[in-house]
Amino acid sequence: MKIGIIGAGNIGGNLTRRLTALGHDVSVANSRGPHTLKDLAQETGATPLDVADVARGAEVVVVAIPLKAVPDLPKDLLAEAADGVAVIDTGNYYPSQRDGRIAEIEDEGLTESRWTERRIGHPVVKAFNGTYAQDILDGPRPAGAADRGALPVAGDDEQAKATVRALIDELGFDTVDAGGLDDSWRQQPGTPVYGLRGGVAEVTAALAEASPERPADFRA
Repeated sequence: MKIGIIGAGNIGGNLTRRLTALGHDVSVANSRGPHTLKDLAQETGATPLDVADVARGAEVVVVAIPLKAVPDLPKDLLAEAADGVAVIDTGNYYPSQRDGRIAEIEDEGLTESRWTERRIGHPVVKAFNGTYAQDILDGPRPAGAADRGALPVAGDDEQAKATVRALIDELGFDTVDAGGLDDSWRQQPGTPVYGLRGGVAEVTAALAEASPERPADFRA
């Protein structure tokens, strides 16, 4: 598939490494410009682009940037993406550590990914937000392996969610359907599944144990 990745930090960079290794046509962008991505491009074969161009023709777009940077994305980011493009949101709200206070999340109880979805004007699928970046490289296991890890995936667009789940399976992980985007609080920071290294049963149980009340450490 043609995949555009916005953000070349720990998650975005390692997804670039794995997805190019699997043979996908990957373009990658960051806020500092394509000239800063030469090393990653040389290592992986990915194409470095400006953020405004990275989604052009893409069937999957990964948004792997700090939440506070989402409003700075181009308003027409997905205008030239492929029809039915699946957008993966890997983001988390860290108010005191990084993002500052976001009223819609704090006061209205909006899930982080719903907030991101409203900013970019396109449905998103929440995945990888609680995944350790190094596990993207070291964690893949073949289907059926007893020690294969699982990732929660939430979203309202069932077709996009199916695309994302198939991609994660190709990356070497099982998935658990975590419900719609309004249910994605179950995998936000501070929940039992956040950062959990476990299989389908463990991830399913952790999602069920989650509380909708945002922990104090993740409130402004």
